[in-house]
Amino acid sequence: MSNIVRDSEVVELNGPPAFRYGEKVKAKRMVRNDGTYAGKEIGDLLVKKGEEGVVVSIGTFLQQFYIYGVEFTESGNRVGMKRRELLPIWTDEEADELPCALPGGRTA
Repeated sequence: MSNIVRDSEVVELNGPPAFRYGEKVKAKRMVRNDGTYAGKEIGDLLVKKGEEGVVVSIGTFLQQFYIYGVEFTESGNRVGMKRRELLPIWTDEEADELPCALPGGRTA
């Protein structure tokens, strides 16, 4: 009935978002304008691979994916990204809060 082409059968919306508002993230790949970014030409570079930014909004797409609005500090661009396009950046404080792995797979 539907002719929507999905790039995955996974429905992320069945769980909580992978990132939180204000969380620091890094782009896993370069992003160019596909024509949906106003004020830039098609093909213009929006985000460099490895560029860091902050999650400023969380929306959804196709009732399947979370889309994270990320404000990238170097370029100044705000770009919508999927979870698979981003990596978290752990600060020292956040890393201290992560469970510590013990021998045998247990956590502290």
